[in-house]
Amino acid sequence: MANKINTIGVLTSGGDAPGMNAAIRAVVRTAIAKGMKVKGIQRGYAGLLNEEIVDMNSRSVSEIIQRGGTILYTARCEEFRTEEGQALGAEMCRKHGIEGLVVIGGDGSYRGAGKLAEHGINTVGLPGTIDLDIACTDYTIGFDTAVNTAMEAIDKIRDTSTSHERCSIIEVMGRNAGYIALWCGIANGAEDILLPERYDNNEQDIINHIIEHRKKGKKHHIIINAEGIGHSTSMAKRIEAATGIETRASILGYMQRGGMPTCKDRVYASIMGAKAVELLAEGKSNRVVGWRGGAFVDYDLHEALAMQKDINEDEYAISKMLSR
Repeated sequence: MANKINTIGVLTSGGDAPGMNAAIRAVVRTAIAKGMKVKGIQRGYAGLLNEEIVDMNSRSVSEIIQRGGTILYTARCEEFRTEEGQALGAEMCRKHGIEGLVVIGGDGSYRGAGKLAEHGINTVGLPGTIDLDIACTDYTIGFDTAVNTAMEAIDKIRDTSTSHERCSIIEVMGRNAGYIALWCGIANGAEDILLPERYDNNEQDIINHIIEHRKKGKKHHIIINAEGIGHSTSMAKRIEAATGIETRASILGYMQRGGMPTCKDRVYASIMGAKAVELLAEGKSNRVVGWRGGAFVDYDLHEALAMQKDINEDEYAISKMLSR
């Protein structure tokens, strides 16, 4: 029988994502309900190494479920990438009585959790990233809010693009993944969607598409460009020079990470947070929580990191068909 865990820690690492606070709240309150103590680790792995560790109780997480960002803050930590940093992190956990740790973040955060597990700290990872680029899960905390934020912004840009009869290139976040771009492309009725996973650098095809639509009487042309492709401003200049149509680039940037999380992000993050604590209470370690096939599941961390993910071909084909 696994030893009973008395104290767990929780941290957020990497880029912030709406819904992280809902996950933190669920971790804290579920742990307390199971008779555990909870330590909040501020500023991710950097805060762990610097002992930025605070006691948390039910009141610590009151009135946070509706807030964007993360109340524990987040940071990158190069030191934790080293063997010495990882050993120090495990030592800090033991010093503060932390027997289990919930890590909310992306693939890099998972790797850090795996290293702590190798040093004897039970760890469970939650998928916290707006990019939807974690292969073991069909949902990541923050994606729903981010894609809705981007969708609303693109609707507004479309209004002014139509008024001025412009071509608009709108760059959305996602690092090297095109999920935000694909979903916004479909939801906003974009004429072109450029995804890192599929883009062939054929700008002439885009130019031909713009000219063809203008001949048919189309008053605007919306191009959703993924961050992994980038260069939206220079692309706009080339398209305007080739078509004679006024073309503007809008880079939505970090606004996509902020704002109140949607209902889905609040609910799914809450369930994932509770499930993480349940896994630790069962003595599990080196696990990651996901949502796949309509159910909340968990995987071995190394198995999860070895999985590959690609754009859904049906969604991509539909996006191409609807843009013509």
